[in-house]
Amino acid sequence: MPPIVEIENYSWRYLRAEQPALQDINLSIEEGTFVGVIGPNGSGKTTLANSLNGLIPGQYQGIKEGTVKIAGTEVDAYKPGELPQMVGVVFSDPEAQFTAMTVEDELVFGMENLGLSLAEIRERLDWVTDLTQLKPLLEKPPYEISGGQKQRVALAAVLAMMPRVMVLDEPTSMLDPVSRKRVFDVLARLKRESHNTVIVIEHNLENLVPLADRMILLHNGRVALDSETGLFFRQAATLEQAGVYPPGGIAFFHGLMQRGVYTGEIPLTLDAAVAALEGLIENRRHE
Repeated sequence: MPPIVEIENYSWRYLRAEQPALQDINLSIEEGTFVGVIGPNGSGKTTLANSLNGLIPGQYQGIKEGTVKIAGTEVDAYKPGELPQMVGVVFSDPEAQFTAMTVEDELVFGMENLGLSLAEIRERLDWVTDLTQLKPLLEKPPYEISGGQKQRVALAAVLAMMPRVMVLDEPTSMLDPVSRKRVFDVLARLKRESHNTVIVIEHNLENLVPLADRMILLHNGRVALDSETGLFFRQAATLEQAGVYPPGGIAFFHGLMQRGVYTGEIPLTLDAAVAALEGLIENRRHE
């Protein structure tokens, strides 16, 4: 089976920009993979997101080289209305995506545009509101709920259309830590229960790293690092050169590895870090 996302020799330069926003990008993403994309501001992350959902070149002027394919078809070859069924995007500002006066109408809007039957809409609405814990908010205006709830509405509206690829462009950048965790709790459940391909562009790594099967570092418009998550964070020098710093637990164990104190896998979650540290202490006691 071919990859769901294929990007080959892709470069994009905005009109009147001196340098390409993305340059010589080659990525292949298998269906069902959870991918984290990180990098400093200006590294090309949002341009990559807009390249996947067809906003580039559809809504922006610029010079494109190479190809960006979803399910084997170039994004600008899809007919109007087809690509949103394949790729759904959640942006950092959820209000920019709202079109309806109630949460329920917001969730139903995209499904109606797909021409789904009333029975299918009801079934998907029940599923997505249970997944995102939005049932108590269905009659509320989306503009009057909290920031975290707004982001879950934006996420649910995309999920309800069941795209094969979901792209989240810094979905928690405007949220407090509690709301941020709730959004990632939804993504964790989505990963367990579905086969969506999920691409999350994010600055906050504590919640992203435990879910990601693979991490990609963008720097100066290029792919600076692309690896399975555990191996990715062994490349501390490359990350630091790009101004990206891993979560504290990962940095701690990387420091132990550099000193020859620890030789195991770098733990990616707090529980794994605690277990690894306890094991290390116990081994030292018996030496």
